[in-house]
Amino acid sequence: MAVTIKDIAAIANVSRGTVDRALNNRAGVNADVAKRILKIAADLGYRPNKAGKALAARKKSTVIGVMLPSIGNRFYDEVIAGIYRAQQEFADYGLKVILRQYKGYSTQRQLQMIEELEQENINALCLVPIDHRSIREKIGELRERQIPVVAINSDLPDSDRLCFVGNDYLKSGRTAAGLLGLMTGGKANVLLVTGSIHMLGHNQRITGFRQSTKEEFPNIRVADIVACNDDNETAYHEVLTSLRAHPQVDSLFLVAGGQQGAAQALRELGLEQKIRVVCYDDTEPNKQLLREGVVNAVICQEALKQGYTPIYLLFDYLINAVPPSQELFYTDIVIKIKENI
Repeated sequence: MAVTIKDIAAIANVSRGTVDRALNNRAGVNADVAKRILKIAADLGYRPNKAGKALAARKKSTVIGVMLPSIGNRFYDEVIAGIYRAQQEFADYGLKVILRQYKGYSTQRQLQMIEELEQENINALCLVPIDHRSIREKIGELRERQIPVVAINSDLPDSDRLCFVGNDYLKSGRTAAGLLGLMTGGKANVLLVTGSIHMLGHNQRITGFRQSTKEEFPNIRVADIVACNDDNETAYHEVLTSLRAHPQVDSLFLVAGGQQGAAQALRELGLEQKIRVVCYDDTEPNKQLLREGVVNAVICQEALKQGYTPIYLLFDYLINAVPPSQELFYTDIVIKIKENI
């Protein structure tokens, strides 16, 4: 026999109206009570009448806000394509996506943009969260107001976000170490170029890299770590300065963006194809660097899926009251070299 709202209300010791509001992510339900109701519904295998929900959804818009630090970062081109693919798929059911793009990792700017999206009456939010207390608090506030948040590309696991869709950053950092270990015979002096110390994902990649080199490749040493804010011009200057200061460097690990700027610095110093380079994401500019031999290997993370999946999950949650089946949706780690791009 199918589980009903009445069954859930009896177990949760609340009214059917409270259950209905919780299942449909409407205001007026205490956050803890809503969580308990959703858990009971999931445990019982509750499935709403999707046909009825879909018909109701056609009568009003469901608005999902999306914030991406995508200006100047080509990785997000495919993420955005995935977002719009999901929006098109559910457009007939009233789904609307409001995309806001920005550059860099300013906590204040991210908070401001969240508030701007709140003014547009969003029902849910996808963002690449900065690792800062104020962002955690803001996500908690949104959840209290029944606005679920999905973290994409970089996680904030100790926040009240609904789930995370993106790379397993520790594993991808270990993968980079493994690649350099194979390329160098386990002996290298590496310059690490990260995006931002305020992004958990970037820091986790470095942690994974260091863990793997300590355990498997003790003769791979980090000569310097610089940050480029995922900006090519900054990457160019930081790499140029660091390589001049550390002439022993023979390998380059680009933790996030800034690949084109780093390549420019290598060319200016006459070190292209002499320094081994591992970076992330098979954007068209990075593929060209592979073809030219400036980059030796690229680690990919299914950007299209990182855009599509959060919208799908939030739509199912908002319209059908189906919570995500898991907390972490990791995308695959795929290695690309010149011969398989």
